[in-house]
Amino acid sequence: MIKQGQKLPAATLSELTKEGMVNHDIQALFANKKAVLFAVPGAFTPTCSNAHLPGFVVMADQFKAKGVDIIACVSVNDAFVMQAWGEAQNASELMMLADGDASFTKALGLEMDTAAFGGIRSQRYAMVIEDGVVTLLNVEEPKSFEVSKAETVLAAL
Repeated sequence: MIKQGQKLPAATLSELTKEGMVNHDIQALFANKKAVLFAVPGAFTPTCSNAHLPGFVVMADQFKAKGVDIIACVSVNDAFVMQAWGEAQNASELMMLADGDASFTKALGLEMDTAAFGGIRSQRYAMVIEDGVVTLLNVEEPKSFEVSKAETVLAAL
């Protein structure tokens, strides 16, 4: 599993924007930036839709006031689902990134197998990234939602 102080692995995540599909090289995306990246097990799922994503949407201005350049949500879903979920949640200030094949999640060592429920998904976590280096990593225990909340991450900045 990735640890604080380590650089992000090479990976590509996709995002469906108004201009079309964009494939982001993660190392380039987060170079020379301060970012918050949080992961959810699945778009449109209860905790993710009712608490996790909305917290970052509501507090986006507070993160930006603390020098955060990018707030991004990632899930093992496709870019179409992530774009629709972002629209449904009024997440226009956030990047909604898709890890369709879970390659980024696996490279981080943060995958989990939900078996018949959804297969390989991401564990729930939040990280702060500064110039491509993880400076804070909060990974939730299974079925928990405390350390990756927007409020918790904001307080750590």
